Amino acid sequence: MSRILPESLDFDGPFPRQSRRLRLGVIGGGRISVTQATAARLTDRWEVVAGALSSDPIKARQRSEEWFIQPDRSYASFNEMASVEAGRPDGVDAVMITTPNHVHFDAAKAFLDQGIDVLCDKPLTNDPGEADQLVAIARETGLVFAVGYTMSCFPMIRQAREIVKQGGIGRINQIHVEFMQDWMTPETVAEADHVKWRLDPAKSGRTSCTGDIGTHAAHLASFVSGLEMTHLRAEMHVCGAPKPLEDTVFMFTRFENDVPGTLMATRLAPGNRGGLRLRVFGSEGGLEWDLEKSEQLKFNRFGEPDRIISRGHGHGVSAKTERFVRAARGFPEGIIEAWANLYTEFAMAVAARRDGVTPPEGWLDYPTVAQGAKGVHFVEASANSAETESSWQKI
Repeated sequence: MSRILPESLDFDGPFPRQSRRLRLGVIGGGRISVTQATAARLTDRWEVVAGALSSDPIKARQRSEEWFIQPDRSYASFNEMASVEAGRPDGVDAVMITTPNHVHFDAAKAFLDQGIDVLCDKPLTNDPGEADQLVAIARETGLVFAVGYTMSCFPMIRQAREIVKQGGIGRINQIHVEFMQDWMTPETVAEADHVKWRLDPAKSGRTSCTGDIGTHAAHLASFVSGLEMTHLRAEMHVCGAPKPLEDTVFMFTRFENDVPGTLMATRLAPGNRGGLRLRVFGSEGGLEWDLEKSEQLKFNRFGEPDRIISRGHGHGVSAKTERFVRAARGFPEGIIEAWANLYTEFAMAVAARRDGVTPPEGWLDYPTVAQGAKGVHFVEASANSAETESSWQKI
């Protein structure tokens, strides 16, 4: 098999061209799968060639036609797809898993067992033991396993991470993050098909809002700060119409070095659509980022004028961040491009593994299965805290 990547990899330069597009399979045919497939195609590094887009054979066939997937590569079972694709000379190089939470473990394990790399939506699983098992399998096999913490793939988040690593804000002393949405405000929203499973404990697990968007906030806080969240105390609430799982969560958090913080997430904040906001403060300065203004990063050095770094080439953007820039400054990019950044790094990791190449340390920062498992333990600790009068819980 010919190489996919060139012999040498430039640490700070653009990601290299591949000798061929990688072959991607899709598990789950809902709205998020369409978003991810669009992003994967945007990179020009992937082509979608196979799918298990529904457990109903008729729906699976219909959706495969819509996706231009050939009939012999349309499956109604991810187990069948894993087995058949692993045996094809032109089988998938990797799969993306975009099903409801309760399917993640079985689907991911089916492909890992066949030696196929995986990108799985978050939360990784509903069960910490299953999440740890996936980490162990990926470690033992050396397979690439990425997790869909897409918010960490915005260029200005990568820039913020670099500033922290370089000591730009000094010693971190507090971290605050929130994710405010409003789509669950109508009292009839729970009747929608794409919402029902998110409120079903059998599919969504012990939490809804916490596992769906709270975990994004938690991951982002650790990703930028470089500090693991170690403890939390949580209050969970149903602020709108009655539901079996929470629609709102408030937390006090602790990170490594005993750094304090807060985390809030809700789906009942009218006027907030993508209200993910991160603030990291240190002994010498601070960083602030807002998803709804994702092109900009506020960077302050205490006693100096505030700086606004904007996505684009140059003007304070590092070379490592520029590799994620597609359009010139002033021409906005958004969530599709962030997903594309994740699929670009995933492609580099998959290609490197298939070429037998060990990427330079720090060359790729895609969210890993270990970070996904950390998110599952975060959700578990949150539920344990909320069920024990908001007691402090170790993650």
